[in-house]
Amino acid sequence: MYVLDATMRIVDQNPLGSAAGYGSSFPIDREFTTQEMGFAALKYNVVAAQLTRGKNERSIAASLSNVANTLSRFAMDICLYMSQNFGFISFPDELTTGSSIMPHKKNPDVFELIRGKCNKIQALQTEMLLITNNLPSGYHRDFQLLKENVIASFIELNDILEIFNYSIKKIIVKEIDLSDEKYQYLFTVDNINNLVVDGTSFREAYKTIGEQVENGTYVPDTSKHHTHIGSIHNLSLSHIREKFPIK
Repeated sequence: MYVLDATMRIVDQNPLGSAAGYGSSFPIDREFTTQEMGFAALKYNVVAAQLTRGKNERSIAASLSNVANTLSRFAMDICLYMSQNFGFISFPDELTTGSSIMPHKKNPDVFELIRGKCNKIQALQTEMLLITNNLPSGYHRDFQLLKENVIASFIELNDILEIFNYSIKKIIVKEIDLSDEKYQYLFTVDNINNLVVDGTSFREAYKTIGEQVENGTYVPDTSKHHTHIGSIHNLSLSHIREKFPIK
């Protein structure tokens, strides 16, 4: 959200009157047009205003990319944790497809496509840079190539957010058996931390647990003591909602 807000402050400046880059002989009241068109500020220097062509699009692309990156990684986590070797989560049949050759498989097509589309949006910033990289001051026809994909990316990302929000509400979290052998080392770090809290130095605690793992005597203490803000037992969701209210 902060990145999007910063981009809004960058682009929300009135360039009207800069013409092709060096101003106009028309007696334009630029402060009046700034107010009437609802801009937050006036871009005073007309050369600087014209130089925002391409820069503004790159700033917008960077903001969209920032959101897309989060969604892409989230989608990848979902695809990974739905897979057979993890099996932590699943989704209803209407959000998955069957495999063409494996009857037991449920493919997370929605999230695979979200991942791919978000990665495509992240490429937009590079495209904007390459189109405008070696242009001199002023207006050039090259700039018209920027609009189509920027506008399309806004629409695409909005659609992605809608389907992601719809889908994530239907997630099914599965219970796992922590006594399963493959999870036996899940608590090694917590067990080291417990020793440190009891007065052992981290170096010695690390060595102790490491030796137990190495010689096969390690028995995990599965009690959990995560209490600090943001930890798995104190997600502080109310604070997050307060910080980023849904408008």
